Amino acid sequence: MKKYLTIYSKIRNDIISGAIEYGRKLPSKRATGEKFSCSLITVEHAYGLLQSEGYIESKERSGYYASYYRGKVFIESGEETEKEKRAIRVKDENIPFTTLAKTYRYVLSEYAESVLVKSLNQGNYDLRLAIKRYLERNRNVSVDTDQIIIGSGAEYFYGLIIEFFPKNTTFAIENPSYKQIENVYKSKGAKYEMLSLAGDGISSADLNNTKAKVLHTTPYRSFPTGISASVSKKAEYIAWAEGKGNYIIEDDYESEFSLNGSITDTIFSMDNGNRVIYINTFTKTVCKSMRVGYMILPKNLLEKYREKLGFYSCTVPTLEQYVVACLLNSGTFERHLNKIRRQRKKELLNKSD
Repeated sequence: MKKYLTIYSKIRNDIISGAIEYGRKLPSKRATGEKFSCSLITVEHAYGLLQSEGYIESKERSGYYASYYRGKVFIESGEETEKEKRAIRVKDENIPFTTLAKTYRYVLSEYAESVLVKSLNQGNYDLRLAIKRYLERNRNVSVDTDQIIIGSGAEYFYGLIIEFFPKNTTFAIENPSYKQIENVYKSKGAKYEMLSLAGDGISSADLNNTKAKVLHTTPYRSFPTGISASVSKKAEYIAWAEGKGNYIIEDDYESEFSLNGSITDTIFSMDNGNRVIYINTFTKTVCKSMRVGYMILPKNLLEKYREKLGFYSCTVPTLEQYVVACLLNSGTFERHLNKIRRQRKKELLNKSD
């Protein structure tokens, strides 16, 4: 493991465990560098990752302080202090057409007439296994293949989830949020509340007062505000769900392009109480026309899902499922993500000059 990740992991674990208490000042970068026998640049990189994820905060001319709080009380951040948000735009972030074409040819040659066979209702096993292994390698998420359901994009899953919960269920969504989220709830006749966004996620007051049983959140760069939930805010969402017996829908669109890379915490990976339904797609990370997504259900909802919605056929063609599986298994997908992260970092540095 690279030295900056070793430092990051050690401090992160100490903060989460309480060994470094909330509000406590961290050692100086020079002291940390001496402790780990590394340069100041290495320490700065580690501290930068911790700060961007909300574990620590920098106070001018004072140093770094632990800012992660995991408790059962709701903490309001007070006055909304919006940091400057830079919109990072790269002209073309799709996997190159030549790479996709090569993968399609390989699948047609390797799998032959198997691509004509209807997949299992939850999706092709090869793809679910590839997703399972990818999540273990990159997102600190460990699940069984049976927990993964393949479908044609996030909006398809929104509708399934609405059908899954009782008709009188009230959902909560971010205000503002991606318009299609509200459109789906409205078109399905679902009851929903709009919860306002503060500087680091959903307002604590709104979350504490909502009567909703299911919280639908886009924790990474929520559209259109670009607000990302801090790690403390994610912990607050989990505390809300655990304390009230509620559920969270984690709509994890585009988070793979986070400049922090694979170490960005998902709410699903932080939850130990089977309270998070995770949704992600390959629309942004592969190409816009690739209508392939996946939903991960907590184990305590699997049997109920199969009883109520297990009859639905998979909505993604078998050919495309094999293609995505090959992109994941070959390392092509991860190399592409790394390339885009490098591009975004370069563009961000150019904008800051």
